[in-house]
Amino acid sequence: MKTTVQKSSQIKRTWYLIDLKDQVLGRVATQIAFHLMGKNKSLVSPNLDNGDFVVAINAKDIKVTGKKLDQKLYQSHSGYPGGFKEFTLKQMMDKDPRKVIEQAVKGMLPKNKLRSPRIRRLKVYLDDKHLHQIVTKKK
Repeated sequence: MKTTVQKSSQIKRTWYLIDLKDQVLGRVATQIAFHLMGKNKSLVSPNLDNGDFVVAINAKDIKVTGKKLDQKLYQSHSGYPGGFKEFTLKQMMDKDPRKVIEQAVKGMLPKNKLRSPRIRRLKVYLDDKHLHQIVTKKK
């Protein structure tokens, strides 16, 4: 038995199109993170970034369950006195729904040096118009 180790020159990246219309935020964020990490491929190694590109469309039509629109909070601090900001999910969706998707997926990726190149391969659009040529469509 031999163990095959994939080299970075052998990585083949495909493009996935995921329609977010009427999908639950957390469920679809796990699918996106799964493809960005490359867990759908047969040769998975934790030290290589062998994930795929993901194009997510219709971000403005994403759904959440329960009372999350009013109760889920996003917090940030600038580092300066009085720089604490807090937004609800409803305020974030009104301002920019793409940020909600990106933050949900970013939270599901491993916290290491491969996180930022993986999140760069995620393209989120508000409606169904995009500029990318897609090979595989996911619902």
